[in-house]
Amino acid sequence: MTSATNHYSESYVPSASADEAVSANVAGFAYSYALIALLSALLVVAKEGSPTVLNAMKALTGHHWVTHGAFDILAFLLLGRFLSRSGLAQSATASSLIWAIAGSTILSSALILGFYAY
Repeated sequence: MTSATNHYSESYVPSASADEAVSANVAGFAYSYALIALLSALLVVAKEGSPTVLNAMKALTGHHWVTHGAFDILAFLLLGRFLSRSGLAQSATASSLIWAIAGSTILSSALILGFYAY
């Protein structure tokens, strides 16, 4: 009796170098994430710091987090589509996307943490 061969143990996993170009759609939506993460953090600070903003967001959908989430999703999709067609997305590399995503995530987290810690 022969043992079954695991075909997944030697499967090929494609990888990209940091300077490799990425598709315009990938770049556009990655940059969109980076910008929307920052805008979302600023929106958290604005609504938590201003009862007027908080109440306006509650009035739109019944709960401020629903409004916040809807804004984030809609803005991400619209901005991603727009940026996918930009020169920025056409010349993006894997490295530039990594830096944009990591930097935006760290900065957004620091903004929210700083607001609540202060």
